[in-house]
Order: sequence, then structure tokens, then C-alpha cells
Amino acid sequence: MNTFGKKLTLSTFGESHGKALGCILDGVPAGLFIDEDFIQSELDRRKPGKSKLETGRKEDDKFEILSGTFEGVSTGTPIAMIIFNTNQKSKDYENVKDLFRPGHADFTYFHKYGLRDYRGGGRSSARETAARVAGGAIAKLILKELGVQIQSGLCEVDGIKGNIQDFAHARTSKLYALDPSVEAAQEAAILNAKDKHDSVGGVVLTAAMGVPIGLGEPLYYKLDAVLAEAMMGINAAKAVEIGDGVASTHLKGSGNNDEITRNGFKSNHSGGMLGGISNGDTIIVKTHFKPTPSIFQEQDTITTNNEEVKCNLKGRHDPCVAIRGAVVCEAMMALTLADMTLLNMGKKMEHLKAIYKG
Repeated sequence: MNTFGKKLTLSTFGESHGKALGCILDGVPAGLFIDEDFIQSELDRRKPGKSKLETGRKEDDKFEILSGTFEGVSTGTPIAMIIFNTNQKSKDYENVKDLFRPGHADFTYFHKYGLRDYRGGGRSSARETAARVAGGAIAKLILKELGVQIQSGLCEVDGIKGNIQDFAHARTSKLYALDPSVEAAQEAAILNAKDKHDSVGGVVLTAAMGVPIGLGEPLYYKLDAVLAEAMMGINAAKAVEIGDGVASTHLKGSGNNDEITRNGFKSNHSGGMLGGISNGDTIIVKTHFKPTPSIFQEQDTITTNNEEVKCNLKGRHDPCVAIRGAVVCEAMMALTLADMTLLNMGKKMEHLKAIYKG
């Protein structure tokens, strides 16, 4: 499936080394100002080649809107956007066209479809996430009108955990680090792995503030369940935690319950959701990314003819995919919340009367 969402749907297309990639965002209400500078700024945050902590592939990721707007405003029809690839080096992948790279989707794509685009992973490449960020930027514009703000940053790299959640600092950090006190150690861990032709994993914390009460569609389209699906659908994501997540299993009910006062909740162990519905508190999601599978060390593998061989990769790869993954997590959070907001509009008769009877 290449489409996400129910009321606000995002369909993406394109491959890592193809001519272009892009998306079609359907369900955007008419009358939304489409801030193209903001969309480009979001793509710039995700684009590769900004520092030595990222892949050396340099793409400007300049986007074009093909449909769905008129004089800078959404028309209510599908918004199509395209991003042309300009810096592919497909020859770097000639030596792996007949073998499966360990840790990649090569093996499963080949056995599912009977063929695969070996150039940079084709459709399975994280390059596809540029289209998600473009669509997510428009979702953010919808949510901004409602006072919802989404931020993210790395709270852990290679097992080095931060204890501070400074989103303002993360916006200016090369690795989107949330805790300035461990940023140098986290950066050193990434560069050390890179020098050894290896990679490291990391954890992204994504938070949404100002979310209204009532978002989520029980029982089978719960907000927390869909957020988990959205984050797990990002390349290299291996686990998702809502609120305290795994840590909540170490608590007793008396310690895990968020007591309520007339001014709100005393704590936020739940991560801003109860019964699959937003409770008005800050939504907190942690996404765990595995180490980049593209490493420059000799590894054992097999060919498409089941012959045992050695794999020696070439190309340009991120030593820690979690860095740019932080921007993608924001996009998926925005798409989920915007979709849930539109779905929630018709849940009460008073909402329908307000629209149709004024």
C-alpha cells in the first residue's frame, strides 16, 4: 500500500534513483494558505548532505506543486507535488545488483515481486520520505490554524541518553539533539562509527502541543495505534513508545495513573492519550531507529541464485538515519493528527448544526 490516512490521504510515488518522487495529498480543506516557503524549509531540514553526520549525497529537494492550489490557496482538490532527483550515482550499486545487502529490503522485495530496483534500494529507500515531509508540511499548516504545534529531536544516540527536552536547541543542532549536555558525546559516537565504516541507531522523541480533546476513532482507528503505525512505517523504525512506553510496565497503577484536577492532569505518563483518544495533554511518541544497514564492512550474503558471496558496499549513506528521521516523525505525526481532526468533525450533532445551520 502506498497511501496513508482515511479523510486526509497521502499517496507517494517514486524511487531513490528514479527520475523523481512525489506525493498526492487529498482531503485538504479549501481555503488553506499554502505557504511554499514553509514547505521548502521542512524539506531543507530533511534533505541529505548538510553535514558530515549525514550521507554525502547532496540533493536540493526543490519541490513543485502541480495541482490543487489557485493563487496560493488550496482548492479542495488533490494537491500533487513533485521533487526531481538530481544527484544519483547508480553505478555505485552495480556490484550489488545480483546479491542481497544484509539488513536491507532487497531479499524480501525480490521474493515478493520477483525483481527489484537495486539502485539505492529503489522504492524501499528512505529517499521516499522526502515526499512524506512535503505532505506533512501541509498537514502542519492545517494544524497551525488550530493552534497545534509539533516538534521533535533525538533523545538517544548509540545508547547515550539525554535527560533534557530542549526543542529550541534541537532545531539548531546538526543532529537535532534535545539535550545539549550529551550532544558532543552523541556526535562523537556517530563519527566514531563512521570512521570504522559502521553505523549507530537512535531514538527520536516527537511531541504535539495544543492538541484538542477527542481525536481518535475507537476501537480500530485509535490515535495511539495509528501513530504507532505511522512511525513504524518509516524506514529503519523498529519500535515505538507512547508516553512512558516500556517504562510504564515497571510502575504500579498508583504511579502510572495521571491524576486529574480542574486545571488538567498532574502528570503525563499516558503520552496525551486515553482509550485511544487525545486527552488535551501533550502527545509524546518515541520512535526507535536501527543502525543504518548500509555499512562499508565486508559481510556474508547470497545472490539471487542462492550462491554464498561477500558483500562490499559502495555509495553514500547516513551513519545514523535517526537524525533525518526526526523530521519524518514530525511529518507523520502531523498527517495523523490532521486526518484525525477531519474525521472528528462529524462526531456530534452540534458540529453538524454549526456548519449547516450556522
